[in-house]
Amino acid sequence: MKTFHRTAASLIVAAATLTLAAGAQAQNYPAGNNAPMYGAGSSYIDLGVGQSDFSLDNGIGIFGSDQGDTSYTLRAGRYFGQNWGVELGYTDFGSVSRAGGSTKADGINISLIGKLPLNQAFSLLGKIGTTYSRTEVSSNPASGVVAGSESDYGLSYGIGVAYAFTPKWSATLQYESQDVKFAGNRDERVGNTTLSARYQF
Repeated sequence: MKTFHRTAASLIVAAATLTLAAGAQAQNYPAGNNAPMYGAGSSYIDLGVGQSDFSLDNGIGIFGSDQGDTSYTLRAGRYFGQNWGVELGYTDFGSVSRAGGSTKADGINISLIGKLPLNQAFSLLGKIGTTYSRTEVSSNPASGVVAGSESDYGLSYGIGVAYAFTPKWSATLQYESQDVKFAGNRDERVGNTTLSARYQF
């Protein structure tokens, strides 16, 4: 898990450096530009921060439980037409106090993505795919919550909206749901709401 986090952190730092450097060259969105937010065959990188939601059983309920934590997401995608593409992403869902211990989760996702432009600036976003998640649970034995580590693939989907400030820069607000496996062979939902900066290249 630590190696996984270090690798993800390095990718996030690299992405942030790239987007900051590119931002220095970004120009204002030309007035009257009717081009869609993403042209056919365009690529993007996306760095976001948000709030996760662990919808998990707290055992017998005598211990306190947090439902969510700050999350961090790095995504890269490519559109192969005006409306469809693929996306690869990494999310650290954070860690919550639960059942007298802690519950952590992160994952790598690949999704089919769709975009529906509403005008030259606003677009609706959607995705469906799979997430390879890794979880680590510690707990008080009296709680009834099984401790241990798990990893597996699960269904994921998401919806969102994007607003383009310039032809290259936009902001996205997205909600994603992931089916994640926890110790005890339990499949549970982890939600994540993120606000991110996206750079098209």
